Amino acid sequence: MPKDVNIGLIGYAFMGKAHSHAFKDVALFFPEMRLRPVMKAICGRDETAVKAAAKRYGWESYETDAAKLIRRGDIDVVDISSPGWAHKSQVIAAARAGKHIICEKPIANSLKDAREMAAAVNKAGVKSFVMFNYRRVPAVAFARELIRSGELGEIFHMRACYLQDWITDPQFPLVWRLDRKLAGSGALGDIGSHIIDLARFLVGDIAEVCGMTKTFIKERPLPAGASAGLAKGGATKTARGKVTVDDAAAWLARFENGALGTFEATRFATGRKNYNSFEIYGSKGSLLFNFEEMNKLQFLSRKDGPATEGFREIVVTEGAHPYIKAWWPPGHIIGYEHTFVNAIYDFLEALSRGKNAAPDINDGVRVQEVLEAVERSAAKRSWVRIKDV
Repeated sequence: MPKDVNIGLIGYAFMGKAHSHAFKDVALFFPEMRLRPVMKAICGRDETAVKAAAKRYGWESYETDAAKLIRRGDIDVVDISSPGWAHKSQVIAAARAGKHIICEKPIANSLKDAREMAAAVNKAGVKSFVMFNYRRVPAVAFARELIRSGELGEIFHMRACYLQDWITDPQFPLVWRLDRKLAGSGALGDIGSHIIDLARFLVGDIAEVCGMTKTFIKERPLPAGASAGLAKGGATKTARGKVTVDDAAAWLARFENGALGTFEATRFATGRKNYNSFEIYGSKGSLLFNFEEMNKLQFLSRKDGPATEGFREIVVTEGAHPYIKAWWPPGHIIGYEHTFVNAIYDFLEALSRGKNAAPDINDGVRVQEVLEAVERSAAKRSWVRIKDV
C-alpha cells in the first residue's frame, strides 16, 4: 500500500488549478506509486475565492495566510504556485519548517534571491522540485532519449523559441506580470526560463550569451480592479502606468559542449498562443518539436541515406515512449494538463526514495544565472559568461 504524503498548495489561479488537477489524478494513472498525495490545504489571500477553489478542486481545507499553511503540522510538502515575488519568502520559510518543496518557475525574481533560496533548501536538507513541466511532455522526454543514445551524434545547433501574443493590444491593462517589482522580468523570465531549462535538459549547460530585450508598449492603462497575470479583466479609461519589464527577448548562446544556440521569447508574436518549439541539429540526425503539436516529434536520421532521407513524423502515443504507458491506447493524445501529472509522479517517486527529482532548486538557480546573464548582456551590448554572473 502506498504511504500518504500531505500536500499544501499556495496559489489557486491558473497554476493552482493545474497543480490541483495533477495531485488529484496522479495515483489514478500511476497506481504503482509508493506515495499517495493527500490534498490537505490550499492557500490564497482572497478567502471567498480560495474557499471556492478548495471545494471545486477537492482540497480538504483552505488558508488565507501562507505562513500559517507552512507551519501546519499536517503538511509534508509545500507546493508554491504563487506569483514570483512571493517565492523567496515562502521557499525559505518552508525549508526552515522542514517541508519538502515544489516551486513554480522561474524560482525567483533575481539571481540573488534564487541563490539565497537554494542555500536555505540545501541547508535544511529538504527535497525540492521546480515545475518546468515541459520536460514531462512525452515527445520531449523521448527527444532526450534519442540524443542521449547518440542518434543525433554530435550536437551542432539548438534553435528554441517561445512565442505568445496575449499583450499585443495596447489597451491590455498593466497587470502584475508587467511590473518588474512583482514579476522580476517580462517574457524573458516568464517563458524564456522554459526554453533555457529545455536547452539544459536536451543539450547541456550554457557557457555564455549575447542578448537583447525590447519593450514595445511602454505605458498601459491601469487595471480597473484585481487582475490576474494572464487575464485582461478591465482597465481604467484614463489612469496609466509604466511598463517596467521586457515584452520580448532574443539571445545567442554558446553551450559548454561547443554547440551553438539561438533563443527567442516574446509575448508580441501575433497569432501565436503558446508556441514553444525547438530544433536540434547534430552530425547524425535532427529533431524538431512544437508544443502546439505536443504529441508529435519530427526526426531525421542520416542512417536512411540520400535516397530516403527526410523528416519523419513520430506520433508519441505508444507505450515505448516515456510516460505514455500510464495514459491512453496508441493514437489517443494527451494534453497540457498531463505534463503536470507526469511531473508530480516523478517528484513523488523521487521523494519516496529520499532523492530530488530533476530539476531541483539548484537547477532553478542555473536557469536564473542564464536569465541574469541575458539581462546583463542586453544592458552592456556584449557577450556575458555565465560563470561571471
